[in-house]
Amino acid sequence: MKLFHSHFSPFARKVMACAHVLGIADRIALLPSAAHPVKRDGTILAHHPMAQVPTLLDDEGHALADSRVICEYLDARAGGKLFPPAGPARWSALNAQSIADGILDAALLIRYELTARDASERSVAWMDGQEAKIVSALAALDSEAESFADRIDIGTISIACALGYLDLRFAELGWKRSHPDLAAWFTRFAEHPAMLATRPPAA
Repeated sequence: MKLFHSHFSPFARKVMACAHVLGIADRIALLPSAAHPVKRDGTILAHHPMAQVPTLLDDEGHALADSRVICEYLDARAGGKLFPPAGPARWSALNAQSIADGILDAALLIRYELTARDASERSVAWMDGQEAKIVSALAALDSEAESFADRIDIGTISIACALGYLDLRFAELGWKRSHPDLAAWFTRFAEHPAMLATRPPAA
């Protein structure tokens, strides 16, 4: 398998963290990418119409995009460890993934606003609105942090990758100071071998 990848993409990190937990990371070759919200990467586009990172090419050359799809595909190939079966545990894990992905969507929209637009085109109201989503999501996760315990599933991996991205690109938020339970859980989870193996370079 091959993965269009960026060391700075939190969604690509989520995919590779799952691969490490599943024990199949060594079966995935990482391909360089130049994905951009405005200037699309033609190499990825040749395989998938969204031209986004991450995009996985399976052993037959078929392309899968979106970290949620790729992670579930890898989990199925590895025998199913990270996505609980139907029932409360599954919905809890999927909802946690959804909240984490929402944090990342909002953070990346702010990042694109700052890096892909000229200063005269930027909207402070837009960025404030995205930051408000991050703040409310962090509060919700902090209130549930004790329930994460030692869980290693698609929900907790997604949350850890989202928090790691905030530390990388939005250190000024200082989220750990105001969310101590979530910060304590993240400090422990960040030492998992899969998280250490996928830690991005310093920004």
